[in-house]
Amino acid sequence: MSSPSDQPLDTLLQEIRACRLCEAQLPLGPRPVLRASATARLLIVGQAPGAKVHASGTPWDDASGKRLREWLRMDKDAFYDTRRIAIVPMGFCYPGRQGSGDAPPRPECRASWHPRLIPLLQNIGLTLLIGQYAQAYFLGSARKATLTETVRAWTAYAPKYVPLPHPSPRNIGWFKANPWFENKTLPALRARVTEALEKV
Repeated sequence: MSSPSDQPLDTLLQEIRACRLCEAQLPLGPRPVLRASATARLLIVGQAPGAKVHASGTPWDDASGKRLREWLRMDKDAFYDTRRIAIVPMGFCYPGRQGSGDAPPRPECRASWHPRLIPLLQNIGLTLLIGQYAQAYFLGSARKATLTETVRAWTAYAPKYVPLPHPSPRNIGWFKANPWFENKTLPALRARVTEALEKV
């Protein structure tokens, strides 16, 4: 049973999951995928669901999610514990393909839903900004000229945010070209996540 503090959030999540704002532009139709609770301490903001996530309805249920959980040293039970972790992508539905990859997140979500949803997550102690779209929305003019520079300068956004590259297999070249990310950033990331979740 929801507590009074959960009720506005629960109502909004029901609205979001029934959203049809950009139905005509979605090749597989609308299926908003997100998780949130009023008690969550860690917020994970990615891009938009891929086709596999659209099919399952489970966020990060793909190769990218496997690598992200490896980065966090977190098993699925911990990762999907909605009481502690909120997962709110920039676009809630699969946007289709564009070129050799997925299309950018649809803009309707950040315009219509994010300004209402994010303020209701009042216990968030740390937000992971995965990819350029999340970093552009949350960091604005404070982000650097490139994603690499933004991720390298992650301490400039502490203690509220940690910007990260997308853990997609398509970014293997980036990971190899930037060994500092695995050697320095990931250990610090894990420590920050542990600290945030210990406050639950």
